[in-house]
Amino acid sequence: MAHLVDYFRGGSGHSATDDQPLGTDWGWGLAGEPEKLWTLEELVELRKQVEAAGLVLEAIENFDPAHWGDVLLDGPRRAQHIENVKTIVRRVGEAGIPIMGYNFSIAGVAGRTKGNYARGGAVSVGMEGPYDQPMPNGLVWNMVVDPSAMTRETGVIPSATHEQLWSRLQRFLDDVLPVAEKAGVRLALHPDDPPTPTVRSQPRLVYQPSMYQRVIDLNPSPSNALEFCVGSLAEMTEGDIYDIVDHYSRQNRLGYVHLRNVRGKVPTYKETFIDDGDVDVLRVLEILKRNKFDGVIIPDHAPQMSCAAPWHAGMAYAMGYIQAGLKTLERKG
Repeated sequence: MAHLVDYFRGGSGHSATDDQPLGTDWGWGLAGEPEKLWTLEELVELRKQVEAAGLVLEAIENFDPAHWGDVLLDGPRRAQHIENVKTIVRRVGEAGIPIMGYNFSIAGVAGRTKGNYARGGAVSVGMEGPYDQPMPNGLVWNMVVDPSAMTRETGVIPSATHEQLWSRLQRFLDDVLPVAEKAGVRLALHPDDPPTPTVRSQPRLVYQPSMYQRVIDLNPSPSNALEFCVGSLAEMTEGDIYDIVDHYSRQNRLGYVHLRNVRGKVPTYKETFIDDGDVDVLRVLEILKRNKFDGVIIPDHAPQMSCAAPWHAGMAYAMGYIQAGLKTLERKG
């Protein structure tokens, strides 16, 4: 049966703020330091802090664009950036962390908006139409990796094709999965968010549910796993979310599950409270139990409450709802 523990996001730690729209031309902010990878000592200390709180560190998430951007772009530093990824994966394994989540996307998370979309006028995230403003040079995964390149005069990053992006993923998996297997780490791929065919004039990889199967079929390694985001999958224009959950959870390919609720499909959708969208979350939990998923389920995004800690309160509501659902299923046997 799936259980619920905490996880931590990796990467640079930057995110959009209330005074910085979720899809500006210039991204979310600066990426990390190109030469400063996570150290083994940092990762071990992180795990120990989590365990000291009585929790389990099951996964970390996101390679910093400064460390692997040319893998996504197929740029001149690709060879070095692949070695960066291999080094991080080895250290994650040595630190005793079993899963590394990642998002293989040139544009990253872009094109979303914030508004009073949720019940009671609570602030949440949504999308109000396609977003294809081209990416300026110096930007990767919606973050700045080269500030000196980011002027209007230097132009934009040329659009790749969908097949080029799939080819880049194939090379990435072939290069890194043997290292991940040896390190005892599963690489878990997030679907595109938002899942439209293009964002910022760049192709998306997993913007329909069937494309997750293509990822699995690219490489049979047991370390080739899915960071299974129910919200992103529910926003896609094809498929039934319950059939999707059943299909992939039966294959034992889920690294961990992001669980949130939404109303609508791309390019126009809104995130809701976990009990108030198009997805019957309790039915999703029942399917995961039936298919013997035993990994981590976490709240993904959540609407913000009107209080001193709006983000924390929204997440606490979602976590409590999931915990109650899991307890109910346990009692049913």
